Amino acid sequence: MTTTQPYLNFDTERFRISFDREPIAFSHNLSELDLFKIESLHALAEKISTTPRDYMVAGGAPQPGTEFFSVPAVEQKPQEVIERLGSGSYRVLLKRAEKYDRRYKELVDALFDQVIAMRGGLKGEKVERLESGILISSAATITPFHFDPEIGFFSQIEGEKSYHVYSPTVVTEPELESFYVRGAVSIAQVDLESRDRSREYVYSLKPGMGFHQPQNSPHWVETGNSRSISFTFVFETDATRAMGRTRSFNHYLRRLHWKPTAPGLNPAIDNVKADAMKLIVPVRKSLSRVVGR
Repeated sequence: MTTTQPYLNFDTERFRISFDREPIAFSHNLSELDLFKIESLHALAEKISTTPRDYMVAGGAPQPGTEFFSVPAVEQKPQEVIERLGSGSYRVLLKRAEKYDRRYKELVDALFDQVIAMRGGLKGEKVERLESGILISSAATITPFHFDPEIGFFSQIEGEKSYHVYSPTVVTEPELESFYVRGAVSIAQVDLESRDRSREYVYSLKPGMGFHQPQNSPHWVETGNSRSISFTFVFETDATRAMGRTRSFNHYLRRLHWKPTAPGLNPAIDNVKADAMKLIVPVRKSLSRVVGR
């Protein structure tokens, strides 16, 4: 897959200052690609439907503050729901499209290379996970408030979407610690009402518009008055995962009524904590299996 122009267009200075700290708007030309036509997505959904872990089909939430996992799943194949988006409130997420069609892999690799070049390289970090997600939603459908443990870049392809995203600074260290101690890549539930509204960014997205979402930035989303198609790619590095392990260690310190040093303030101590969790997590999982048996 080739292009004579960059896929994503940022304010370079803003990107340098805000990368993985605060959301940043950008424009893109991804809406022009045949990969995101509904016929292509229907064919992709058929391929993905044989692997349940690579898709999610759910209804819309009644309100933004709804508990994320309380919204019932829809027991239908993704391609079946795509055909009936207009008859209800549905959300389809096609995960890891790059596993099923090399064109998506070429696209994700090109986008990632562009972002990392703007960042000034990987700076010694190793990429642990690089994945795409394609979201296909009914009109007037809400995705409830949550945050994701990954650095993301979100692009609107078709339709309109109101995206309410907060600075990651609105999530407290104890909240982050209680999530990362689980050691799993998953949706993180936090409450909406206690967030600082002055740290909210609202993006009224149309095709050709997007934004960078820092790791741990909580958000909720509502589609406009027609079908919505969006594309996102996310990644983790060994450094971002080590930060998660540091927070896991701090979770245990806090349970002992200590006041742990927040990650980033003392890198040497962070490294000790992260390395310690490499030993603790396997032992904890083994104990859980024993108790389970």
